[in-house]
Amino acid sequence: MTANLKALIVVLAFAALIFRLAKPLALKFGSESDFTRRRNTWLILTVAGFVIPNFWLFTLIAVPTLTFAGRKDTNPIAFYLLLLHVIPAVGIDIPAIGVNQLFELDIYRLLAFCVLIPTAWQVRRQRQAAATPSAFGVMDLALLAYGALTIALYVPPDLPNHVILSDSFTNVLRRAFLFLVDTYVLYFVVSRRCASRGDIVEALAAFCLSCALIAPLAVFETLKGWLLYTELTTRWTSGPLLGFYLLRAGSLRPQVSTGNPLALGYMLAIAFGFWLYLGERVGNARMRLAPLLVYGLGLLAAYARGPWIGAVSIYGAFVASRPRAWTGLFKALVLTTIILGAVLVSPLGDRITNILPFTRGSVDTGNVIYREHLAQRSLELIRQHPFFGDQLALQKMQNLRQGMGIIDLVNTYTTIAVLYGLVGLSLFMTFIIVALYRALSVVKRLQQPDPDFALLGTSLIACIVGTLVMIAGTSFIFAYEKMFYVLAGLAAAYIRLGETPPPQSTASPPTARLSALPSS
Repeated sequence: MTANLKALIVVLAFAALIFRLAKPLALKFGSESDFTRRRNTWLILTVAGFVIPNFWLFTLIAVPTLTFAGRKDTNPIAFYLLLLHVIPAVGIDIPAIGVNQLFELDIYRLLAFCVLIPTAWQVRRQRQAAATPSAFGVMDLALLAYGALTIALYVPPDLPNHVILSDSFTNVLRRAFLFLVDTYVLYFVVSRRCASRGDIVEALAAFCLSCALIAPLAVFETLKGWLLYTELTTRWTSGPLLGFYLLRAGSLRPQVSTGNPLALGYMLAIAFGFWLYLGERVGNARMRLAPLLVYGLGLLAAYARGPWIGAVSIYGAFVASRPRAWTGLFKALVLTTIILGAVLVSPLGDRITNILPFTRGSVDTGNVIYREHLAQRSLELIRQHPFFGDQLALQKMQNLRQGMGIIDLVNTYTTIAVLYGLVGLSLFMTFIIVALYRALSVVKRLQQPDPDFALLGTSLIACIVGTLVMIAGTSFIFAYEKMFYVLAGLAAAYIRLGETPPPQSTASPPTARLSALPSS
């Protein structure tokens, strides 16, 4: 308990500093009352998480706090994104009579029940009151079709004792309910509730603030060799992979409250992409560059190849989507070369080159070999079951079980194709590719008449491209899954705003107004 209180003091000290320094920036994109409420909620839940020894006691604080603050907030999406990783997403089984468990509850689902679902009902009531059509589109249909496929095709859990659990009608209902809660409600609320440019911008700024809170803590964890949130998670549950210290080249890989170094790096890469747009709206050069420096240090501390490549991809896509793309790409290449050269000649140079496969790095070569074997075996299974996949594929990949006792399917596309076939992969990709294509069309059309709105779309496009690059090297878990659907929802909201013609003025012409005046 003493170590946990020490960790809490460290977290609060960094948070107090970041909230104070970030407040002038945050107020450029939102109101002071919302900032204060979100900050206080973040602090209350953080203190409760570290101090309360039981998850169910924590929910007694979290549920009313999230419900009350979420209803008061003028932008629930920004509220949601700031608190997405206020504590690690530790799953605790909900006990039930007659069944082993209902489902797991974690911070993601607490936010869904307390913030997203009430917001979804609010959006629905507003549409009914205004007699507005449902605006059900291709993205909704593709996502629901993909969800229906994953609900219908049962993939047994990967149990180390090789037991294959049978499916049941209760399991089908559970999968359907959790798909709606975890996935569709998130996309629906983000895509419908962001009803203005300001809503989208404020959501991006809130996510950037959340990453500014965890990036310095990530650097601290690496330098100190101490995972700050470990005791919190191990007190609540005894999962075999919780509290596991991951090392690379002798250095601790931080995870803070994200649950995984890759998820940490991914979040910071997305925050970098958001700030490429938000920074353009900040006049002070130091205030514009400071967040980029913070995210960059956090990315280096994460020591993760995928997010590094993802950040570069985001920057390249951002530059390529802007006017005079070739000139911008050349400048970006020169700038990237200068930065990379400076890093390589620094004391960090050898540590970076040693983990990159294309530089023949010597660190974690076993990880690269494992991925090669996994890709080879996955392709064999896809050829055998090309259309709807093989739901028992994990039982046929036992030779790929790692020392931690898991079969690490480290490629999201391969995982979907193996378990749900090319049909499942096509639906999954249709959902996000439609968002990319339509958002790019809006950006191209509005580059001249509305360059700021076009630049906002460019940032979203770049982050989606970076996400598509990064999920090729990781499982679809933690921040990867949540932000994938958040980005799709933000893109859908952006497309709707960009494709909706501006409202025409209802003011009367001068002659009509004059004729309406009473005579003297």
